[in-house]
Amino acid sequence: MVTRRISLLGSTGSIGANTLEVVAAHPDRFRIVALAAGGRWQEVVRQARRFRPEVVAIREERAASLAAEALADLPIEVLAGASGIDAAASWESAEVVVSAIVGAAGLAPTWAAIQAEKAIALANKECLVAAGALFMEEVRRRRLSLIPVDSEHNAIFQALYNGCAGRGWAEEGPGSGGTGAVSRLILTASGGPFRGYDRERLAAVTPQQAVSHPKWEMGPKISVDSASLMNKGLEVIEAHWLFGIPEDRIRVVIHPESIVHSLVAYPDGSVLAQLGTPDMRTPIAVALAWPERIATAVAPLELAAIGRLNFFEAPGDTLFPCLGLAYQALRQGDGAPAILNAANEVAVAAFLEGRIPFLAIPDLIRDALEGVPSALPGSIDEVLDLDRRTRAHALGWVGRHGG
Repeated sequence: MVTRRISLLGSTGSIGANTLEVVAAHPDRFRIVALAAGGRWQEVVRQARRFRPEVVAIREERAASLAAEALADLPIEVLAGASGIDAAASWESAEVVVSAIVGAAGLAPTWAAIQAEKAIALANKECLVAAGALFMEEVRRRRLSLIPVDSEHNAIFQALYNGCAGRGWAEEGPGSGGTGAVSRLILTASGGPFRGYDRERLAAVTPQQAVSHPKWEMGPKISVDSASLMNKGLEVIEAHWLFGIPEDRIRVVIHPESIVHSLVAYPDGSVLAQLGTPDMRTPIAVALAWPERIATAVAPLELAAIGRLNFFEAPGDTLFPCLGLAYQALRQGDGAPAILNAANEVAVAAFLEGRIPFLAIPDLIRDALEGVPSALPGSIDEVLDLDRRTRAHALGWVGRHGG
């Protein structure tokens, strides 16, 4: 059995922790050769002592120095800063890179992994939201494997290619337009913690309420995105680039049980769905082992015990406008999705810090889409420059309107 050597970017986050659980359960199949994180050096040290990678990279310089001292007795190279993260992403012995750094911070290292011609297990949706055309063109040009880890996109991937023994994705490539026989992609959303709230209740929600997701254990940023439905909007943009489907054929439905992770509809009336207990270890295992299936510790799905599954139309723009703003940015094209993403990151951070209310998140994003020039970026550097300019614009909005 061939052992796949893995570089894990974002090792201390939720996806990172679940990835390490999958790896630990299959030591004959997987080996961690690189770990990368933003900070939390004590956790990185614990991970490094358990998995014995060749290299550890930590973005924060002081945290990297402390980790180097703590790991001095082991033959592990410790790198610091953004350049260190990029080096871990392109580490020579790594075959697969799990891209799980949250937000725009994941763009540069994922791009570095692609330039090094690594297979990508993509959990960072912002790569495709902010620079979908650039990323997918490079993946196709280099004929690389890129498998989504997001539960929704992984579900679509399974519905499209599970019966192909690897041939469809390998030959067509992600985003190649080989999904022309598909009528629609249907992304499911739990509805978040505020499903059924009216505007008065939404105006009073707190960060603590917003990060309490009813089904998934996620970090604070993604939890707030789920509460605002921006997470689903970002996933619409990601699905467009991954599967080559136009936005008017990508639909969102609310499914509170989070058992059906997404669906693919075909012209003959068939709809294929992927179902499972809501646990990120499943899509991670699919991405790491595909086209094989491997065991996880995920609880088996017992439909009779669940009893019924419910589906509702996604709410309109009045209460949860972020989903509509994402569709708007995708239709607008050029740099609009990158602006949407950067403005949303600033808005969510300001909300979590108590500087703006929950209902101001879409107001800030709308202002950025209207106020920041959105010429099409022609390179990753231009994407990152647009990201910086949008953040400056958004921070100015927070300064004028926030507390």
